[in-house]
Amino acid sequence: MGFLLRALLFSTAFLAIGAVAAAADTAKPDPANWDAVLEDARGETVYFNAWGGSQNINDYIGWAGDELKERFGVTLKHVKLEDTASAVATVVAEKAAGRDGNGTVDLIWINGENFAAMKEQALILSPGWAEKLPNWTFVDVENKPTIRTDFTVPVEGLESPWGMAKLVFFYDTARTSVEDLPQDADGLLKWAQENPGRFSYPQPPDFIGSSFLKQVLAETIADPSLLLEPVEEARFDDVTKPLFDFLDALNPVMWRSGRAYPQNYPAMKQLLADSELDIIFAFNPAEASSAIANGELPGTVRSFTFPGGTLANTHFLTIPYNASAKAGALVAANFLMSPEAQARKQDPAIWGDPTVLALDKLNEEDRARFDAIDLGVATLRPDELGPALDEPHPSWMERIETEWKRRYGVGN
Repeated sequence: MGFLLRALLFSTAFLAIGAVAAAADTAKPDPANWDAVLEDARGETVYFNAWGGSQNINDYIGWAGDELKERFGVTLKHVKLEDTASAVATVVAEKAAGRDGNGTVDLIWINGENFAAMKEQALILSPGWAEKLPNWTFVDVENKPTIRTDFTVPVEGLESPWGMAKLVFFYDTARTSVEDLPQDADGLLKWAQENPGRFSYPQPPDFIGSSFLKQVLAETIADPSLLLEPVEEARFDDVTKPLFDFLDALNPVMWRSGRAYPQNYPAMKQLLADSELDIIFAFNPAEASSAIANGELPGTVRSFTFPGGTLANTHFLTIPYNASAKAGALVAANFLMSPEAQARKQDPAIWGDPTVLALDKLNEEDRARFDAIDLGVATLRPDELGPALDEPHPSWMERIETEWKRRYGVGN
């Protein structure tokens, strides 16, 4: 979560009893009255705080901004973040300063510990708004349980689903044989020991790097059910010993002998393209095909996953309680959940992010948008992705990141 966010959350803890009252804002648009929302939104500028580290995602957000402007008179400003926690910290600071209206953050791309922190501190627009959006009717709540449970935390309509994620690995068939691919975390460790310097992961707290730690934890922990509850500090060392034993063995055989790490996923992807790494991973099953389509990876790259399962989750959009452009944010969230926007996002040539919608709920024209998508040569079919492992409770990630930094952080 980061020191700044934790400090700010602590500084405002005394407000917890009155948090709901403090978060009240008389200028709440009601999504159930959509015509009024559209009228109020026209002319508003929505400051959309979202990760800005990928050009194809930035381009997609730019397209959405153009459509919102033309169709609804809403201006979308992409505030490019390196870490979502910085946007959360801004809202926390504004609340501590008594700025309960006219906030500087209108819409946030979010999930996991950042959502849990905002929910705990009542920093989000009143519960239920997301499920009142017109396009909610198309959402696949029946088959995608993480749409209503974000890293074990009930969503309760506090965020609108934007995309699905599943941890998938990539390799270049020109250098690595499919017969040599690891089938689980232990197999990956053995592979790395047999191929020193050819594997790495982004340095936590980067989301992708932290997700790798969670994947290994989920595979090595003696009782996986413990991960569905908050961390118990008294048991942390014993419970996580298999994870850190794994990392102790992996670290010396990693790229640059574990003395340096890729900054983020794009940097790790470039190392695969440059033949410095042989196996990488992402939280998007279509990422390899998207990178091939965009000329970022060679056409010989393919995907694989672990038969026993990999982490899966949903990523969301949320609206701070004190947003200046609440109506505009609702319109933006609803548009980004529309069949048109979701189909464009799922196209690997654009982004490749899997949809949150149920295709059998769509009309013929909208289903045709998805049927026309070429998922690409490197994208696994849904039945090839393997089981979905639950994300741990958000408290695990913060605690593991802290311990990782103490043990392996650059300079240690």
